[in-house]
Amino acid sequence: MTDKAKAKGGKRKKLMPVLVILILAVLVSGGYTVWQLMHGSTNKAANVNKGEPAPAPVFFALDTFTVNLVNPDNDPDRVLYVGFTLRLPNEETRQRLNDYLPEVRSRLLLLLSRQNAASLANEQGKQALVKQIKEVLAPPLVPGQPSQVVTDVLFTAFILR
Repeated sequence: MTDKAKAKGGKRKKLMPVLVILILAVLVSGGYTVWQLMHGSTNKAANVNKGEPAPAPVFFALDTFTVNLVNPDNDPDRVLYVGFTLRLPNEETRQRLNDYLPEVRSRLLLLLSRQNAASLANEQGKQALVKQIKEVLAPPLVPGQPSQVVTDVLFTAFILR
């Protein structure tokens, strides 16, 4: 054998253990990563299941409203037909709104009859109406009672004619 061949063979013998160690390190780290992902996701799922269940939503459906709308040309045929459901934080608020339903409907009718047909025709107008509904229902219905909190207003019917 020549000196060159002996040198190549010696380098290969020294390089083989290094390659084996490197391959083992990659396999171990890959296996650990897979194990961590599998083990970590089950821990997260267990933690979510241990938490308190989300409270059931409290909804208060109102009958539909039909009102004449304000418009610049005083056209009496501009009509809004709207139905919505209120999302409330608790059952007490739902019961209070139900007990004072005539007051609630009166506030809403006055608010809806002040609306402009042009502003309700787009998404921003509808979002503004949701905000106004929350604001008009917030004050106490009678003196001495707490304010109402309306979490959301969900439209169930909306016809603008």
